[in-house]
Parts: sequence; C-alpha cells; structure tokens
Amino acid sequence: MSADTNEGQERKFKRIGTRPIRHDGLDKVTGRARFGADYALPGMLHGVMVRSPYAHARILSIDISQAEKVPGVRAVVTRDDFPDVPIGWIPAGSTGVDLGANARTVMAREKVLFHGHAFAAVAATTELAAREAGKLIKVEWEVLTPVLSLEQALAKDAPILHEGQETKGDHPTPEGDSNIANQVCFEGGDIAAGFEEADVIVEGHFETPMVHQGYIEPHACLANVREDGTCEVWCPTQGAFGVKGEVASIAGIEPSLVKVTPTEIGGGFGGKIPVYIEPVAVVLSRKAARPVKITMSREEVFRGSGPTSGSRMWARIGAKSDGTFVAVETKFDFEAGAFRGSPVGAACMTVFSPYNCENFRIFGRDIVLNKPRVAAYRAPGAPIGAFAAESLIDELAMKLDRNPIDLRIQNAVAEGDRAKYGPRFGTIGFKEVLEATRSHPHYKAELGPNQGRGVAAGFWFNAGMQSSATVSVNDDGSAVVRTGNPDIGGSRASMALMCAEELGVDVARVRPLVGDTDSVGYCDPTGGSRVTYATGMAVIEATRQVVDHLRARAATIWDIELDAVEWQDGNAVAINGSAEKGSMSLEDIARKMRLTGGPIVSSASVNPPAAGPGFGVHVCDLEVDPETGVSKVIRYTVVQDAGKAIHPTYVEGQYQGGAAQGIGWALNEEYLWDAEGKVENAGFLDYRIPVASDLPMIDTVIVEVANPLHPYGVRGVGETPIVPPLGAVANAMRHATGIRFHRLPMSPPRVLDALDSDGASS
Repeated sequence: MSADTNEGQERKFKRIGTRPIRHDGLDKVTGRARFGADYALPGMLHGVMVRSPYAHARILSIDISQAEKVPGVRAVVTRDDFPDVPIGWIPAGSTGVDLGANARTVMAREKVLFHGHAFAAVAATTELAAREAGKLIKVEWEVLTPVLSLEQALAKDAPILHEGQETKGDHPTPEGDSNIANQVCFEGGDIAAGFEEADVIVEGHFETPMVHQGYIEPHACLANVREDGTCEVWCPTQGAFGVKGEVASIAGIEPSLVKVTPTEIGGGFGGKIPVYIEPVAVVLSRKAARPVKITMSREEVFRGSGPTSGSRMWARIGAKSDGTFVAVETKFDFEAGAFRGSPVGAACMTVFSPYNCENFRIFGRDIVLNKPRVAAYRAPGAPIGAFAAESLIDELAMKLDRNPIDLRIQNAVAEGDRAKYGPRFGTIGFKEVLEATRSHPHYKAELGPNQGRGVAAGFWFNAGMQSSATVSVNDDGSAVVRTGNPDIGGSRASMALMCAEELGVDVARVRPLVGDTDSVGYCDPTGGSRVTYATGMAVIEATRQVVDHLRARAATIWDIELDAVEWQDGNAVAINGSAEKGSMSLEDIARKMRLTGGPIVSSASVNPPAAGPGFGVHVCDLEVDPETGVSKVIRYTVVQDAGKAIHPTYVEGQYQGGAAQGIGWALNEEYLWDAEGKVENAGFLDYRIPVASDLPMIDTVIVEVANPLHPYGVRGVGETPIVPPLGAVANAMRHATGIRFHRLPMSPPRVLDALDSDGASS
C-alpha cells in the first residue's frame, strides 16, 4: 500500500526496498564483533562502583583510608573528586537535559536518592580487590524517610527530595519546595461544553509500573586518560557525542580532549543514551594514571541505570451517539525517580493526538521519588498514555456497539488536522493503516473458548535533529559511508542502501562505518526513530555531491561541459550533442581520480526541524486459563506506516521487537520494591521478560505512505511499535475475560484474583 506523494514514491528504486545481508552480520554471528566488555588495554585496572544501602540518606562524611590500603588498589574516588555541576534544566528531545542532575546520578553528592545510588568507586588490579576495598569505605549516614510512591510524594507532609526545588511549567503550580518537578498542560476548545454535548462518556483510572528496557548487554566502558590530559572512552552507547559532552562536564575535562569510540551495542532502546559509569572510569583513570574498565553486573543494571516511569492516570472520553468524539481529558502522574525528567510531556503530546476532538484538556505532572532516575524507553511516555486512551476507546466501542476499527477510522486524524500539542499533520498514513488492519485475515479469524481479540492504535511524532555523513570513493569504484550513529537496528545496512541507490552500485560495494567522535561529524544520538530519516538524509546529500564530482570528472576526461553528463545506474552518460562519447563506469572514473583532481570525498550535514509522524495499529489474540489466570498471546499482527521501507527485514524486526517488549510490559514486567525501597527482582530470573516460547510468530504489514519531508519518503519506525501493545493486550484480556484491567502487568496472580472476585480488584 502506498501513496505517490513525492520523489520517494515516484522514483523506481533498484536497491531501496531489497533485503541484502547486513554488512556486520558475519562478525555478529561468529562472535567477532566487539562489544563494550570486550575491550582491554595493557596495564588496565578494574573499576567497581560502590552503591548505597539506603534509598534516601544524607552523606555526612566518607572515609576511604582503609580502602586505599587494600593490596592492588590504585585509586578510590568519591564526590570530592568531581567538579560541582549546577543543576539546571535544558529542554531537549522528549524529556530534557540537566547536567547537574546527570552528575549527581553518576556519583551522589549531598544525598543518596535511591537504593544502589553510587557514592564511591574503586580501581584495582583485580575486580575482587576492588570489591573488597569498596566494603571498607566508611560512611556516616543520616538516614531519611524514603518516598516510594506517588501518593507519598504528593502527601502534604511528604519528605522533600530536593530542598529548593520549585515546580516548573504550566500554572497553577504548588508554592514552595515540592516533589512535583514539572507540570505540562495542553488544552483546546471548551472541555465542559464538550462533555455536556456527549451522549456517552467513559472514564477510568489506570496504573503502570516502573519497567526496564531489558537490553541484553549490561553497561560497560573502558577509559584511558593519558599524561597529556587527553582522554579516550570506549563504550556501548546510543550517542558517542552525548557521552563526550557529559564526560567532559561531569569529569571536569575540556571537551576537545575527549574522544569517544562507540563499540557494538547489545541493545539500548533509550537506556544507553545516559552515562552512568563512563565519567567515573575517566576520573579513576586520571587518578590512577592507568586505563580503567568498568562493567556492570545485571543486578547493577536494574538498580543503577534508568528504567521508564511508573504512572497513575485518569482519563475520560465523551462521544455522540454516532461515535464522534466531542471531548477528551486526561491527568497523568509520572514517576521521575531521583531527579526530574520523566517523559510525561511526551505522554501528553501523544495520548489523543491520533484522533480528532476539538475539546480537550491533557495535564501531566513529573514527580520525583526515591527510585532510580528514569531514562528513555522507546517512544518514552507514549505507551503509557495509549494504554489508558485505547482501553477507553475499546469501552466506548462496546457501549456504542461499534466495530472498534470503524470507530477509530471515523475519528482518525488526516492531513491538515491539528495534533493536540499544536502543529498540523502533513501527509500521514493513519487511516491507511487502520484500513489495512480491518482487511487483514487476522482481524476476521474465528476465536475459540477463553480467547479474546484486542485492537489498539499508537502514534509517535519521530525526531529529526542533527546528523552528518561523509562518503568517499575508493580507486576500485567501491565507496565508504561514515556516520556517527551507532547501529542498533540495522542502520548500517540502511545507510549503505541509500548510498548505493544514489551511486547506482551493488550495496555490497558500499562499506558503512560508525566513526568515533574525532573522525566523523556531529550526530545526535541513535534514538527517537531519527537515524534512517535524518542521518539518511545526510548520506543521500553527501552521495549526491559525490555523484556531481563523478560527473565532473567524466566531463573532464571527455572534455565536454558538465551539463552534458548525466549519472545513470552507476555510469556517467554523455547526452545531447556529446552522446557519441558513450558512457563511463564509476570504476573507470575512480581509476583515473589521481589524474583528474584527486580523491573524491563529500560530506553533508542536516538539522531537519520536523520528521514524519508514525502510526501503527496492533491486533492481539489472547487465551486465558480460567483456573490459573495464565494468559498466552496466541496470535499478534502489527500494521504500521513506514513511509518507505529501506530494508524491509529490519523494518519488520523493529515492528516485532516493539510488540514483544510491549507484550512483556502488559503481562509480566514490573519492578518490585520492599518497604525500604530496594528492588527485589533485580535479575532476569525474577524480572520476567518474554522469551521465544512466550510469543507467537508476530505477523507484520508494512504500509507505505510517503513522508514528503524525506527524499525517499522515509518515516522513523523504531518507536511506534511499542505504543499500541499495552492497550491491545489489555483489550484482548477484556474480551477474553469480561474484565477491564486498569493496572499492569496483567500477571497470572492478578488475573486469577480478578476472575475469582468478578473483576473487583482489576
């Protein structure tokens, strides 16, 4: 399915849309690919973080004297070894940046703010020696009452995590110090009049737990500070330039002295954008005058890195009897963890934006409490909002006796409609996705006993941001494309395909590289579904410049005007009055580079202010065992608009991966806490992510409605697939059991309890 709206759809592609083997595939399957923990240097020390046994405590003093005496210890660092970085919020991306808070997340200063918060670190010749030394660090604590729930954080007598923190954002805001860090509100029309006009109103309270991204590779890094003050860091990161800036700021180093090399990365999903151990490894290396390597254990990942927010929500929808939405309203409370920065703003922006409704009020609060500071998780905030919205739309469809997809089509946004957060949509494919879902065989299939089918939609605005690329031609006619975006989901192949398409060569003749911060131009992180879109634009532009150089070289060889040379499928072709010159291959031109002007290299940079919004619809079939409460997804289909699928296999993989993560979030995943704020299930044995045996083969349908903002029509695809699953699985559970679950996860004990109590505890 497609729409001929721009060059990307009108053009007949030869390489875009094919499925070549990924360039890094051989190294990945043979184990030769080097991930963060695989790096080592001569004389390397092993670093260990020393973490708080309390969720909330003031640090009165730290004594490291005994730790420094342990044989093999070469350096011990605490807050005293780091510069003071003032706390200050800078809006950016879907959440924002606060370097002072980042510094205090990496290494506690005045207080520890969550169980597992690092307050010291040790570097020694062995990891065992470092851990033994860490146990000898003496701390004088003033233990404080932890704030472990939204209710506690908002209570009138709540302990305040940050003295002097006043609520920012939309008014009215609380007066004085507050655990409410920020407030967001979007509103339009007349909300009271809208609900007065409604013939049917559905509403409900919903809760979601704090969950982790669940990437397979733990955080790891190697740092080396040399005698001249220059510093190199190797780490699995989604954004090497972000690490460079944060290491410089937190460790107190001139940015020009820091070089960051991104290693292969074993998953990130937003959780490997922040730094946790990199600045500490740098400070240890500087103090010890030796390279230092730190590798987190799985338990440390759960305790010391950033999950996504837990939340509580209230939402309602009012509709006319014909199904037209006339009013929507939501109130969100999001857990930020130890410092401000939950994705409540993104939840507010996305929650009802797929649907037209003139009267709306969407309000959210970012609330700090004594849990790990949250990080991005794939369309941060949007899955949480969609869980509430899509659950209520399902209830509305049942009350109105309407087909749930028809009801969504009736209210779906289209080109020219305004999103709840302000801008008007350009060319989008939401209705096409809904129609493709309605006609899919899955949607029409029969269900068996104790089975239910759920449908839900999701939206993510996607990101543009800054990217650059360099393309060079080798003397055999092959090419190299260099970018600064780590490859998480196959972006190397996408970059190579776009370069190959413009050059007119086989994709195997293009070598895609991810460079370090000294060898490539600036690129914002791999996140926000931006890389194939924005970095791809830079690759296309750089390659087109290379093509212009190749045409010019052919014109020089033929002694004709540049305008008399076209580029056609890897060949310079003489046209018009010079047609008798014939054609010249890229290989022939490359062999003569030395004689016609030297190397052919071009770079391009972009900073697109907007991106192509992504819409998806999921269909979930769920079977519930009424005797045990155990549920199993028996069939699942993802339908999503990709704009143009550069490498369809990797697009399908993004669809399937997002669905798998969302299913886990809906059915099993949650952080469990004891009364003191300690995570009780800090490992994959007890924190239950889906494995292959838990899931069916997830079917995918790629819809292609070209995005006019991209030369090939590309839309980002990585975020949207995790937005619908919470609602789709919850709606399937509703139709299988007759019970509406308002709290996630819908784990077997919770489902069985609801079945036994006729839904009273759901």
